[in-house]
Amino acid sequence: MASVELSQLTKRFGGLEVISGLNLSVEDGSFCALLGPSGFGKSTLLRMVAGLETVTSGTVRIGDRDVTSTEPKSRGVAMVFQSYALYPHLTVAENIAFSLSLAGVSKAKKTEHVARVAAMLRLEPLLERKPAQLSGGQRQRVAIGRALVRDPSVFLFDEPLSNLDALLRVQMRLELAKLHNDLKTTMIYVTHDQVEAMTLADKIVVLDKGVISQAGSPWELYNRPANRFVAGFIGSPGMNFLKGQARHTGEGVSVTLQGGITLTLPPRAVAAFTGERTVEIGIRPEHVTLASGSAAQISGKASVVEYLGNTSFAYVDTPQGSIIVQADGATRINAGDTVGLSLTTAEAHIFDDTGQAWPHL
Repeated sequence: MASVELSQLTKRFGGLEVISGLNLSVEDGSFCALLGPSGFGKSTLLRMVAGLETVTSGTVRIGDRDVTSTEPKSRGVAMVFQSYALYPHLTVAENIAFSLSLAGVSKAKKTEHVARVAAMLRLEPLLERKPAQLSGGQRQRVAIGRALVRDPSVFLFDEPLSNLDALLRVQMRLELAKLHNDLKTTMIYVTHDQVEAMTLADKIVVLDKGVISQAGSPWELYNRPANRFVAGFIGSPGMNFLKGQARHTGEGVSVTLQGGITLTLPPRAVAAFTGERTVEIGIRPEHVTLASGSAAQISGKASVVEYLGNTSFAYVDTPQGSIIVQADGATRINAGDTVGLSLTTAEAHIFDDTGQAWPHL
């Protein structure tokens, strides 16, 4: 096992800078997810760790070694790609053992290593099959086995589940979580799926156009987003954002939304500023409740209702903007219904006009 340390890492393709002076520490034995929209530098960063992309400037350290200029095969890493990249003419056993064959490992040792990995990934009944005879989930397990057999110091995963259907993705998430618990090997995992990142990683790094927007535990990113970008990206469905004018009243802070609706902000907002300024209130769907009469702060019409069994999400058009509300699945809401909403402002997040979050005191 080994830690990974990236210092002032920069990558340019011609005049385009895709990674900008990035610093990141991945602790030994941790599971780190690189999360962000497509095209924001996640895979490029992973490939620089693997040695598949040259570094424009900065350093990559794995354990106690500077591997910035080291060949990929000598870095002690193994990579699992989005495409399974299995050899179609080889059996499962031969695919798993391929790197061992290149390294000149004896037949007895190869058989031993393949048996160990196959047992770990429940591939024993499939060892004599060819890739064309396997399901998508089975192929991905073989690809993981091919990396696992090398006993790497660091595992690198580049969106390994994106080609699987929804049910298989859930199953493979469980497989990867169990694998990490068993091996305790450092893993870096690229994904644009925040559910994967939240359920697998103990550290999530959110990338915004080659820059780290925030790094922390899933709890920290969900409950203490550092800025509007992270707040909007983490959570499914996403956070509600309502623009308004915040005023310091002397005793506290209030914010006036479109339509003249005034909300009292949480106590932490009192220390954040004086005077008046434009802000956005961020509030998650679970902190919006259906209300009626005087309890309703905002009213609007449900445009879409997603019924998920134990939970429903209603998308409500209001004068203040579209608001998503999470309701109990037993609550009947239909598209076209006029509903009242109450906001739990104690759970609100406040973002200034630069998109930065006011601190949680």
